[in-house]
Amino acid sequence: MAEFGIDPFADLYAERARGMSASAVRALFAVASRPEVISLAGGSPFVHALPQDRVLEAARRAIVDRGDVALQYGGGQGHLGLREQLVKVMDAEGVAADPDHLVITEGAQEGLDILGKIFIDPGDTIAIEAPAYVGGISAFSTYQPRFLPIPLDDDGMIVEALEEALIRGERPKFVYTVPNFHNPAGVTLSYERRVRLVALCREAGIPIVEDNPYGMLRYEGDAVPTLRSMDPDNVIYLGTVSKILAPGVRIGWILGGPGLIQRAVLAKEAASLCSSHLTQLITEEYFAQGDDWREGVAGFVEVYRSRRDAMLRALESHFPAESSWTHPAGGFFVWATVPSHIDTSDLLAAAVERRVAYVPGAAFYADGSGRDKMRLAFCLAPERDIEEGIRRLADLLREETELYRSLGGPGAGD
Repeated sequence: MAEFGIDPFADLYAERARGMSASAVRALFAVASRPEVISLAGGSPFVHALPQDRVLEAARRAIVDRGDVALQYGGGQGHLGLREQLVKVMDAEGVAADPDHLVITEGAQEGLDILGKIFIDPGDTIAIEAPAYVGGISAFSTYQPRFLPIPLDDDGMIVEALEEALIRGERPKFVYTVPNFHNPAGVTLSYERRVRLVALCREAGIPIVEDNPYGMLRYEGDAVPTLRSMDPDNVIYLGTVSKILAPGVRIGWILGGPGLIQRAVLAKEAASLCSSHLTQLITEEYFAQGDDWREGVAGFVEVYRSRRDAMLRALESHFPAESSWTHPAGGFFVWATVPSHIDTSDLLAAAVERRVAYVPGAAFYADGSGRDKMRLAFCLAPERDIEEGIRRLADLLREETELYRSLGGPGAGD
């Protein structure tokens, strides 16, 4: 095994590389994958719920019937047949699109990096939610922006706070949002706030980047129109099949205007030439099987709804009364707030010793705040493990609170 010492290239790296750091979520994967640990950390889809026969048939067709294309290089924009299928997928959420206005990416994550590359100069301001998707913070940070955090509540981004920032003179290059079943907060941007956000950004000439990986995973309530459907000219849309097919195919996309797509293709080609033609064709064949893919999504929804309900019941039964949490109508995550004297980053090592893992809240804030928050994922663990994992966390939180009070913290004399 190689030994790691002083980096001989340390003085040669670009300034943007000096600020790179490991994602707290990725760093947890090694620990959370240990079989004895109940992982409520990573947002990994439950791929066992996939209709395996349809996936196998899609792969067979891609390799056996179209191997000369599937195993070859392709264009940077992505295979046209796949882009045509993704137009149909977006239509299910009311997003109208032209396949010429899409570029295929390595999941939506590469889409974030491409948008950072073509929009952000060092020092530019970009508006993000607080908390925000950690992958968005990571992708944009490479290009050295200044983050403008906009707080969330149970109805999503507080658009009034963004409006106040614009009145103060802030002019972000774009506003980045995960409006449906937010990662990490689990909340959904209300219709009224969507209308206000779209109108505000259109008037100010500020693009919106709408990241929508979870939109089809709704467990209750009525669907809310996408921002893209409300303002196609000013909303850049990011999609992915990671949550409705599988993350292993690494297929995402950017939807935007012709000028944006032209620049995105150039950025894509500079980084990787093209996405895998093999996984593009497998994905194309999967979605080309009529509306069968919708049954696969329905299967996911059934599993995740049950697991969400199990987590909410467990939180209600076990977590301390001083705690609170969101009630997601879809997606993968519950966002919990614990007693303010507890730092969830410091608590994580003790939690892993109890054989349970979560993601500390500070990972989702550009300024490192959110120390009393934690993201709890219900997508992968079975219901019995969710119940047990929440119980272990609750016991640890109570012990920490008792210790705090014994040392003279507030409530010691209660």
